[in-house]
Amino acid sequence: MSPEHAWDYGVPRGPSHWGELEPEFAPCKNGHRQSPIDIRNPQKADLPPIRFDYKPSPLNIVDNGHTIMINYNPGSFITVGGKRYELKQFHFHRPSEERINGKSYEMTVHLVHTDEKGNVAVVAVLLKKGEDNALIHTLWKDLPKEKEKTESEKDVQIDADGLLPPDHNYYTFFGSLTTPPCSEDVTWFVLRHPVSVSAAEIEQFSKLYRNDARPTQPLYGRVVLESK
Repeated sequence: MSPEHAWDYGVPRGPSHWGELEPEFAPCKNGHRQSPIDIRNPQKADLPPIRFDYKPSPLNIVDNGHTIMINYNPGSFITVGGKRYELKQFHFHRPSEERINGKSYEMTVHLVHTDEKGNVAVVAVLLKKGEDNALIHTLWKDLPKEKEKTESEKDVQIDADGLLPPDHNYYTFFGSLTTPPCSEDVTWFVLRHPVSVSAAEIEQFSKLYRNDARPTQPLYGRVVLESK
C-alpha cells in the first residue's frame, strides 16, 4: 500500500488513529494546534483585509483518493498585512470541517497557499445548500474517472474567484493541516460568509466522498480573532 493511503476516514485507519499509523503523523495525536476547530467566542480585532489576486488557470483536476483537488497554475496570490501567499491548490471536504458555534455546513473548500519560505496559509470557504455554483458546476463536469490520475483540461479555464463570497470578513487562528501528517504552524483564514452550491452538486460529490471531514480538535487556549 502506498504511504499516502496509509490513512482514510474509516474506522481502523481513520482520524482517531492517524497519529499512530506513521511516526511522522504524530502531531495528529499530540499536537496542540490542530485543525479543524469549532469557532466560538472569537475576539473582534482590527485585522488587515485579505486581498485576493486570483488569475484564471487551466483546469488540472485529480481525485487523490481522499478528495477532489484542483492544482492551480502559478501567479495567483492573497496578500494579508504585507504577507503574500501563492495559491497552490484547492480541495473539498464534506461535511464542512470547520464549525461556527457548533454549526456545520454541507461542504467546505480549502484554498491552500504558501509563501516563498513554504509557510502555509489556508482560506476556508463554507458551502451551504442553495443556488448552483458556476465554478463547481464546471469542475464536476470534468470529475476524473480514475483515482490518482490528474486530468489536464487545457481548454477549460477556471477562476478560483468563483469560490469566494462578496464579503471577505474572516476568522483567523493558528492551526494545522487537517489531513496527515497534520503539520502545525498553518495560518487559517475562515471566511465568515458561506457560498451556495446546489443540492445536485453536493450529491455528485457525495457519490465519491460522503464523509471526508476530520472531527473538530481542542483549542488548547488558542485565541480566534474575527475581522471587524
